[in-house]
Amino acid sequence: MIWDYPQPYILELSPEHSDIDGLNHTNNAVYVRWCEAIAWAHSETLGLSLADYLRLDRAMAIRHAAYDYLLPTVLGEKLRLATCLVASDGKLSMQRRFQLIRDSDQSTVMRGHWDLVCIEVSSGKARRMPAEFCQAYLPAMLTPQPESAQLSK
Repeated sequence: MIWDYPQPYILELSPEHSDIDGLNHTNNAVYVRWCEAIAWAHSETLGLSLADYLRLDRAMAIRHAAYDYLLPTVLGEKLRLATCLVASDGKLSMQRRFQLIRDSDQSTVMRGHWDLVCIEVSSGKARRMPAEFCQAYLPAMLTPQPESAQLSK
């Protein structure tokens, strides 16, 4: 598979009956739900769960989300959704990227990104990332592969 970023966190998926819309494609809202699921799974793998967020009274909240729906997917197709963290100011914000690839033809069917900001859960106000966030998230930041490396795969 040709991923936009090297060694992303990957989740295997397949649209179910409840994911399919009136056009017999996976509903776009399902992709958003999958992105949330993989983001939490990745965060937990890095050592930060919802319980940690609540304990620390801090969370990474979505400030802006964008999705590019490139190709449709259908019931039962084997898909792989990747995510990674790609940028952070080390204080308040970071960015998470998503890429969904169809196994059968290796086509990228969706790309997305979130701009995240650290908030104090109890007030909803922006706050600096606690040390635990920096220790878990900053070493996981990835950089894109050069275009020539992507083309040679």
